[in-house]
Amino acid sequence: MRGADQQQPVLFSYLSTDDRIPADHPLRVIRQLVEPILQELSPRWAAVYAPIGRPSIPPEQWLRALLLQILYTIRSERQLMEQLNYNLLFRWFVGLNPDDAVWVPTVFTKNRDRLLAGDIAQAFLQGVVRQAEVRHLLSSDHFTVDGTLLDANASHKSFQRTDGRTPPPTDADPGNPTVNFRGEKRSNTTHHSVTDPDARMASKGTGATLCHLGSVLMENRNGLVVATDVRPPGGHAEQDAALALLRTQAPRAKRRTLGADKGYDHDDFVTALRLTGVTPHVTPKVHARRHRSAIDGRTTRHAGYTISQRKRKRVEEIFGWQKTVGLLRKLRHRGRDAVRWIFTFTSAVYNLVRIRTLIHAGVCT
Repeated sequence: MRGADQQQPVLFSYLSTDDRIPADHPLRVIRQLVEPILQELSPRWAAVYAPIGRPSIPPEQWLRALLLQILYTIRSERQLMEQLNYNLLFRWFVGLNPDDAVWVPTVFTKNRDRLLAGDIAQAFLQGVVRQAEVRHLLSSDHFTVDGTLLDANASHKSFQRTDGRTPPPTDADPGNPTVNFRGEKRSNTTHHSVTDPDARMASKGTGATLCHLGSVLMENRNGLVVATDVRPPGGHAEQDAALALLRTQAPRAKRRTLGADKGYDHDDFVTALRLTGVTPHVTPKVHARRHRSAIDGRTTRHAGYTISQRKRKRVEEIFGWQKTVGLLRKLRHRGRDAVRWIFTFTSAVYNLVRIRTLIHAGVCT
């Protein structure tokens, strides 16, 4: 017998939002990982909010909403609010009841300053790393470092001369004028971006773009990010970032190893690593007349060097996830502080996904 297509409005529901979420849904594990971290952040929230006045939206809720935005590659806060309005899974994860009204998208813009002032992203990443450490997922002796260019939220037209002698537009369009830069020598010493002054022009195998340099320090056991760094690209920025990231780790009596690609094969960098008790497992450059590798057989002959070279390739998985899923292929924020915040927070979200995968695989509990 065919059933009739009849809909009757229901005023009340006997099922809670939690009952509608499958018991094996991946977000359940991620929420269990996040909850103790949010409790640890409570003193930081208290420091950036006024003690009196109208109660705000709970910061734990919109931080969970930011997690969803990265996990599900939602391009804007407005689209996130649309999803949060009718998606029961999102409401359950954030902590909203089915009848609760969603927020206006500008709540994220107005609270971004609080996130920067409280250094919430760095504290959140440290909390995620502690969760991994409790589950014995981290290596404290073997690391990998690498950097990637983050495409800035600025166009080539915003890269103008610092002395104000910008070529005049070739048309009368006031909104998006056409400017002919042909034949003009452009560099970071004579030009700057008026849209994102912290961005720098750089190239890494492709055409030059305005960008920031994002670096991560990865532990080699399970490929988790333990520290991040964002700075202007150029010169020895990658090597300087690597040394700064190593300083964030507590000193140990046991000698450590650091894997890296051939871009880190410089005498000064390798010497600095050895002076700090770190064995440089760096890929040597191809020998040529004008290039001499700082890595020789004293390092490459050990079996641990081969393992580090195999493990270091995992760092590319981090950058690939950040750019394809984590919305970092084209930055949506301007200024180094905001870029550093979102880069660190996205790295923490990657760790959560990775830890959840390891729990599902039975590596830990």
